[in-house]
Amino acid sequence: MTDTYAVVVVGGGAAGLSAALVLGRARQRTLVVDAGEPRNAPAAHMQGYLSRDGMPPAEFLAVGREEIARYGVELVRDRVVEVERGEDFTVALAGGRSVRARRLVVATGLRDELPEVAGIAERFGRDVLHCPFCHGWEVRDQPFGVLATSPASVHQALMVSQWSKDVRFFLHTVAEEELSDEDLRRLAAAGVDVVPGEVAELVVEDDRLTGVRLAGGPSGGGTTHARSVLFVAPRAVPQTGLLERLGAELRETPFGAYPVVDATGLTSVPGVWAAGNAIGFAEQVVHAASGGYRAASAIVGDLLMSDLDAAVRNQSSP
Repeated sequence: MTDTYAVVVVGGGAAGLSAALVLGRARQRTLVVDAGEPRNAPAAHMQGYLSRDGMPPAEFLAVGREEIARYGVELVRDRVVEVERGEDFTVALAGGRSVRARRLVVATGLRDELPEVAGIAERFGRDVLHCPFCHGWEVRDQPFGVLATSPASVHQALMVSQWSKDVRFFLHTVAEEELSDEDLRRLAAAGVDVVPGEVAELVVEDDRLTGVRLAGGPSGGGTTHARSVLFVAPRAVPQTGLLERLGAELRETPFGAYPVVDATGLTSVPGVWAAGNAIGFAEQVVHAASGGYRAASAIVGDLLMSDLDAAVRNQSSP
């Protein structure tokens, strides 16, 4: 049998749970389908969310799940494998269940692909970091390293210099000639040391980062630079497969292709909203929660007007 919901929310992170909370409080029968793979799982804490500053991400999600349950929202640990568009949406889950929904919220986020340097994946979210706004305060004034993955990494090196005045910019696979004169002048003005040579591995002692080791050769020589924090820029991979199969219009950005949405998160597909990192690379937890709220409130109004218009048509028919 196929269950029918007003809304199915795909993704149970900050955006999805926020949307579900608003929908539940608006008395809309809602199902959240969560694969249980939050992007910020490696982090021990999240920062910059007023009243939740320093809260572990797992605890944040657990509280959110408890809150939506108070309003009758259902949550299932599963994955959406297909959606068919008709008068409503038919949503097929990996576990074999099939449900119907009048509206969809896609909050599937993105996946981080880390640079292939020995030690980075194991330390990511601990002393290998990405966002200084998320973790900069906690590691302030320590010796920083920044791993270049493209000339655009200069921006990251300049930004993190706000949290430490001991910053070394490891060019890694980027040639110094690829940096503009303006880049070099700004790095010098910020006091950032530019280190040529490819990074071979991280040095870890007693379960903490102690250094960045360069590969051997004329430029590197296998030297080790004492660092206790390394900032990297993962390659963002948007999880837009479901939106693509629904025919949503995407826009190319320097960080991948994301759906074109209006101010509420409505995509080019009628009845389908997107929120959180499903719409952009820079959506922090607080932004994602806000986006879920906006999408849900728009959906409540959309469903109401749809039902009222249908009632008017029925009254007008002979």
